[in-house]
Amino acid sequence: MDIHTPGGILVRTAAPSDWSAIAGIDTIAAAGDQGRRAAVRRWCEEGLVLVAEDPSGPLGYGVLEHTFFEQGFVTMLMVADGARRRGVGSLLLRAAGAACTAPKLFTSTNVSNLPMQRLLGRERWRAVGLLHGLDDGDPELFFLCPPERVGAGGS
Repeated sequence: MDIHTPGGILVRTAAPSDWSAIAGIDTIAAAGDQGRRAAVRRWCEEGLVLVAEDPSGPLGYGVLEHTFFEQGFVTMLMVADGARRRGVGSLLLRAAGAACTAPKLFTSTNVSNLPMQRLLGRERWRAVGLLHGLDDGDPELFFLCPPERVGAGGS
């Protein structure tokens, strides 16, 4: 899947060889977290990563899996610090919707992650549940993608 935008951003499925560059824009992996680096590598090797890039390199990435009750789930969405507020997160969410092969697409974020909640609100994702116990003192808020943006209607 390749999506070209008028602004010169390309969204495509990452190749296994892209993992190191993608890990370089992930704030946790770039800070040296070996578990996150390994996860980015595995996600790229499994073909689960959608990467947004321009000629300067990766701007952000999203991980789309279909293991959440056999529905789509955006496991990770990360935009490079220097690329925020440029629509990269929206592009990645829309690309995930277009690439989703299940009837529904979900994601989640911590209650403390207000920028992600604002992004999901702008993209019309609906809050559908709250889970306590994953991160102590910071519950996980789950969201559902608008149905018209899933699958063929996702673009």
